[in-house]
Amino acid sequence: MNRDFFAILRSFGLGLALITAPGFGGGFAQAEPTHGIAMYGEPALPPDFVSLPYANPDAPKGGRLVMGENGSFDSLHPFIVKGRAPTGISLFTTETLLGRSFDEPFSLYGILAESVETDSARTYVEFTLREAARFSDGSPVTVEDVLWSFEALGTLGNPRYAPVYQAVAKAEKTGDRKVKFTFGAENRELPLLLGMRPVLQKAQWEGRDFSATTMVPPIGSGPYVVDRVEAGRFVSYKKNPDWWGKDLPFYRGQHNLDEVRVEYFGNPDVHFEAFKSGELNSYRETNPEKWATHYTLPAIASGAVVKSEIPHQRPSGMDGFAFNTRKPIFADWRVREALILVFNFELINQTINGGAVPRITSYYSNSELAGDVANPAQGKVLALLEPYKAELLPGALEGYALPVSDGKAANRGNLRKASALLDEAGWTVQDGVRKDAAGKPLAFEILLVNGADGYIAAANIYIQALKQLGVDAKLTTVDQAQYTERTNVYDFDMTQLIVALSLSPGTEQLRYWGSANGAAPGSRNFAGVNAPVVDALVQTQLSSTDRADFVTAVQALDRVLTSGRYVVPLWYQNIGRIAHAKQLHFPEKLPIYGDWPGFQPEVWWYQE
Repeated sequence: MNRDFFAILRSFGLGLALITAPGFGGGFAQAEPTHGIAMYGEPALPPDFVSLPYANPDAPKGGRLVMGENGSFDSLHPFIVKGRAPTGISLFTTETLLGRSFDEPFSLYGILAESVETDSARTYVEFTLREAARFSDGSPVTVEDVLWSFEALGTLGNPRYAPVYQAVAKAEKTGDRKVKFTFGAENRELPLLLGMRPVLQKAQWEGRDFSATTMVPPIGSGPYVVDRVEAGRFVSYKKNPDWWGKDLPFYRGQHNLDEVRVEYFGNPDVHFEAFKSGELNSYRETNPEKWATHYTLPAIASGAVVKSEIPHQRPSGMDGFAFNTRKPIFADWRVREALILVFNFELINQTINGGAVPRITSYYSNSELAGDVANPAQGKVLALLEPYKAELLPGALEGYALPVSDGKAANRGNLRKASALLDEAGWTVQDGVRKDAAGKPLAFEILLVNGADGYIAAANIYIQALKQLGVDAKLTTVDQAQYTERTNVYDFDMTQLIVALSLSPGTEQLRYWGSANGAAPGSRNFAGVNAPVVDALVQTQLSSTDRADFVTAVQALDRVLTSGRYVVPLWYQNIGRIAHAKQLHFPEKLPIYGDWPGFQPEVWWYQE
């Protein structure tokens, strides 16, 4: 199971001067430009910081990283729905106004912007661009580039950009290097989200259709440029020797490699063989059983290749098989609960992973945000949920825990419970087939991507178990292009859902679970979640001014989603596993997010 590691962040800056601006509640609030901004409280790093705490400012420069991805790509335009862009093109070639430190829940520091300012209510944000900021062709990064980029992304780009841009009531140039955005909605995260939008070169897109795919790489201001590329095969990013940002404190110890090359493979086995043969010098392993048994390589025995394990403190997120609740067969929570009961996690985990990884029991497992979803809601969490008591599913208030099997293939206890729930929901066994009152069989398709071996193996075991209840499930695998096309319009019954969640979830939650995105094409709301309580709890998160209140709102949302039975949860990786050439190194100090965006290749270096 591969993860995409792109769309990332950076940071540093300075500033002075006082200004006044109206707040949503009336009156005026003092504000001044600062070098960074945090979602709650103040950024941990001072204005004169030397480097990010998990970067090595003395790291040597040079060398190359060659890694692989499963799948393919047919476009170099990562900012739209159409096409599939290669890993890293936005990360390596473009930059944002602010950048993220992955050693804090959610703090940003200036990159293209030397300072950021906002008022206490965060009704606006104003950025001052660095005078030295340049695109890779040497032209300056201007306010006009920022304004055009945000409009193009928000109106023509991937739908994930639209909600933030729609919240902007006014966008204006306020100085030669100053740009200001005034918001028409109350959302304290908006200044940070705008700070993380990629800034593109307006001139490159004049006379061109921004919404169309292209194999012309974007002209950005980032550390790398696209050097060589072969559609569907590989892309090579070369360090720009004239990169304007190489001396920024935020970047000290980052982007140390001369080349980052990404090879693409249609088959995961071929991908791994390429690493074994030395064609790749880094390989991220997501299967712990394979990590334990398949790495008896001569190169490892000789020390030429190192196995590194990277712990982390980030939430598990959600990884599993999502029910498309837009489909009538999955509209009843009892059906979804029955099908969750049939999924024999203990057997599947042992078969695929050697039982070495924990199950996702909450959307925020492995973090303080998870709360205690298995037990009754209490205190402030209960207070947030009680107004929606009538619409909540069983377990939201009382507590909900995933079923546990004895690990045997028969799974008799859970199958009996599942059968009773299906009977109650009107799906009874007729001539060995589970049917409704009209005689329609309970049948559905599981849509997966070719090469997703772990998911495919889990689905096949699941399908055999479903047959015991008279449920007819079939597995369909398609290439990445077909998968993207179908999931963009929700043309599936059940499919894999991978949602990575941070320690500071915010506006993106509306894209994952918001009712407004349930029907919009291209959203990540695969399950079709459509619940007022979900929308309300996300808004509570976004308006919270205190970290404790924010955590309470997230824990309440977690209970609603978990008890909603929208997904058959699989497992999460509580450590990252990377096998790599001994010449590739990373700092001893690890970020709290571990092996996530911002780690490899950003803070790695090559040294003989």
